[in-house]
Amino acid sequence: MTTDRKLPEKWAKSAKAAKAVQVAFDMDEKVQYSIRKSALDEGISPSDQIRHILDLPVTRKPKRPRLTVSLSAEDYEQLGQRYGLAAEQQLEIKRRVMEELAAFSNK
Repeated sequence: MTTDRKLPEKWAKSAKAAKAVQVAFDMDEKVQYSIRKSALDEGISPSDQIRHILDLPVTRKPKRPRLTVSLSAEDYEQLGQRYGLAAEQQLEIKRRVMEELAAFSNK
């Protein structure tokens, strides 16, 4: 079912972004490493680095510098044991993980 109603202006940009298609490239490990390293050296995402290489426009949205990892219930259980916490204390586990990662980077 389609309608000819105009989207609110604040939704228009989201609708345009939703039409973009993410493309994945299966490439040699050396090529991937080179692109990721150059992106890291320039402080940008690998996706933005690819856009630079291809002379495509790059939006300069402020991005939070963050790392991500997926943790299962079993992972929280294991980390809870590591830190002497209950697996349900996820915020405290996250804080301890952040401290451990910061200590790693200071080696």
